[in-house]
Amino acid sequence: MVDTLGVAVVGFGWMGRVHTQAYARVAHHYPGLGLRPELVTVAEEVPGRAEEAAARFGFASTARDWREVAADPRVRAVSITAPNFLHREIGVAMAEAGKHIWIEKPVGLSAEDARAVADAVAKSGVQGTVGFNYRNAPAVACARELIASGEIGAVTHVRVRLFSDYAAHPLGALTWRYERERGGSGVLGDLASHGVDLARFLLGDIAALAADTAVFIAERARPTGATAGHALAAGGEPGPVENEDYVNCLLRFASGARGVLEACRVSVGEQNNYGFEVHGTRGAVFWDFRRMGELGVSRGDSYQDQPVSTLYVGPGHGDYEAFQPGAASSMGYDDLKVVEAQHFLRSIADGTAHGPTLEDAVRSAVALDAMSRSAESGAWVSLA
Repeated sequence: MVDTLGVAVVGFGWMGRVHTQAYARVAHHYPGLGLRPELVTVAEEVPGRAEEAAARFGFASTARDWREVAADPRVRAVSITAPNFLHREIGVAMAEAGKHIWIEKPVGLSAEDARAVADAVAKSGVQGTVGFNYRNAPAVACARELIASGEIGAVTHVRVRLFSDYAAHPLGALTWRYERERGGSGVLGDLASHGVDLARFLLGDIAALAADTAVFIAERARPTGATAGHALAAGGEPGPVENEDYVNCLLRFASGARGVLEACRVSVGEQNNYGFEVHGTRGAVFWDFRRMGELGVSRGDSYQDQPVSTLYVGPGHGDYEAFQPGAASSMGYDDLKVVEAQHFLRSIADGTAHGPTLEDAVRSAVALDAMSRSAESGAWVSLA
């Protein structure tokens, strides 16, 4: 028997739409899940946006204030896709109201915010899943298995990169994303949070780090109306960019491995250039998000001049077979969010966490806070 689960989405920008579409698709890919999400309500303060979402996707009702969602007995689970500065208040309130939460990273503006949400989830006994979607790629799951099995020997070093151009245009609007009070960190929370999670997912805990950050576009125009995504603005009053465009971070892992994490939101010519290279004493693995279904693998006993082969993921690698029946058929970004929705619903059905948890969000946020402190002081920071 399939149980119906009333769900709500709070904040309906691009990510709210992605969550909604994942709820609509999850039963198609995971028919044995046992929970069927029902779109109860969508909350969005921008006039007309919630109504548009309801008409397009079939939400039963709309709200301007997220507090209406917290008080709604029809709602048992909530996607929190609102701006970063609202994550702590909404996350804590939803957990205290007994709602399971699927919340986007970076879960607030600081490790303190992330911990507050994590504590509320733990005390309320609800389930919480976090939007670290890149770990859901089947090639990433395969890389993790190869590393854990010793196929590439003991890991020596890793490079994680996250380069994008979404903020590269000098006319990009000065939205909340560029303000300390509402956005918190810049590329740290937006992209480096994913990098920290990937590094931890593949190699384990980070013991210490040293970071450098920079702002390359120091001033932007304030928007004259409501914005969505990374809209351009012309003619608005100029204001300062308060958080970083770029970070470069050296990592020391508890295992003894070393790493480099680099992220930038203003890289002209780079569109979603996300990936990693993990090197070990006997081999290496390479992954590029833009070729999501491929994993470069070097293994054997040649050491010098050892070739790299391309592994095309297929059934048996992560959640691939929930989407495609044979190897080398493409998956996309939205599929990773369907996997994430499945983790969320399974956690609710089983009462056991599946996928990234609020504790993972806390660990990522601790590392991001340490990067900020290191960039200010110029010193290594211990995470122990």
